[in-house]
Amino acid sequence: MGLTDDFNSDDNKTGLPVIYMSVGVISFILLILCVVLVSNREERYSERARAAAEKEQQEALLEEENASELELGESTLTSDQLDFWDMYKEDSDNLGENKTLSENDYGKKAQELLEKEGDLKKEEDLSEGGTKTKVTFPDGSEQWIMINSYIARNKYDYVGLVSQEPLMKYYENGQKISYMGVDVSKSTGTVNFSQLKNAGIEYAMIRVGSRGYSTGELSVDENFIANMDNAKKAGLSVGVTFYSQAVTAEEAIEEAELVIANLEGYSITYPVVFHMDMISNDKARTDNLSKMQLTEIAAAFCDRIEKAGYNSMIYGNKYWLLRKVDLTKLGKYAIWLSQSEDIPDYPYTFSMWQYTQHGKIAGIEGEANLNISFVNYDMR
Repeated sequence: MGLTDDFNSDDNKTGLPVIYMSVGVISFILLILCVVLVSNREERYSERARAAAEKEQQEALLEEENASELELGESTLTSDQLDFWDMYKEDSDNLGENKTLSENDYGKKAQELLEKEGDLKKEEDLSEGGTKTKVTFPDGSEQWIMINSYIARNKYDYVGLVSQEPLMKYYENGQKISYMGVDVSKSTGTVNFSQLKNAGIEYAMIRVGSRGYSTGELSVDENFIANMDNAKKAGLSVGVTFYSQAVTAEEAIEEAELVIANLEGYSITYPVVFHMDMISNDKARTDNLSKMQLTEIAAAFCDRIEKAGYNSMIYGNKYWLLRKVDLTKLGKYAIWLSQSEDIPDYPYTFSMWQYTQHGKIAGIEGEANLNISFVNYDMR
């Protein structure tokens, strides 16, 4: 009996811990299951949220792409949003300043059109209210340059400029104050100065001679004497030109001496002109001269002419006058502008204007160089 009681007592003592252990294990397993379930639920929620966000972003991008592809007439914007009248902001201090493009949110193609229009306005307004002028280079490129306020500006009112083909006339206060002329050389051929006179020509600028642009040799124009005699006989006023290719001031003086020598026996009232320009399609001995050198050469020629008692003048196109010589050092000499335009845009003072090299007029068989003088040199 004692043995049985002892056995039952030990059995009861070991049964309770086993139960507790089982309950603990089950609880731990349940806890792990709960953690796994919660984790899976959060992961599924996160995936759904991310998928929803990506879908929303794709839809937004698609809407933006579709909106950008709208044609100009298909824009959903209203006329109030496309405020074309106020899309440029003017700078009241500088009438020529670039315009600022509006940043209204309108169709892509409409914006491109407005940008093109803005570019055109910028090109038109580069003159900046008269402080810049455009120069065209021999290669066709263009440059806007500042107008020098220390050089005298011309004061011509081109409202008074009247073209009566082939003649050009200039009026002030209802009075014609201009004079029509031609310039001729051996390349012009035989000239009938009487016919020119009857056609309205009042003066002739006759080439005395030239210097070779490659050889440097001086020569008298083959038609100089005939042109001088016939022009005087027809009753035209006369001036003369010399085509220079001098590379030093000494050579320029040598050219002036040739002119003075050949004018002996002639009375002229119009100027003696220094003419130098670029040689196209060939190399010239003057190609590498600096602006300072070209300026000194022009001044040396004109000074010698003035000392001989004649009026001097410098001939050139806009490019030559504004880019190749220094006009601040040539201000005391008259300027003869060559510019084939209806209205010249050379900003500084000039006394004569060659407005075409392709004119047609009785007395010259081919194309004629036609000029207008704003000065009556016969009265000087």
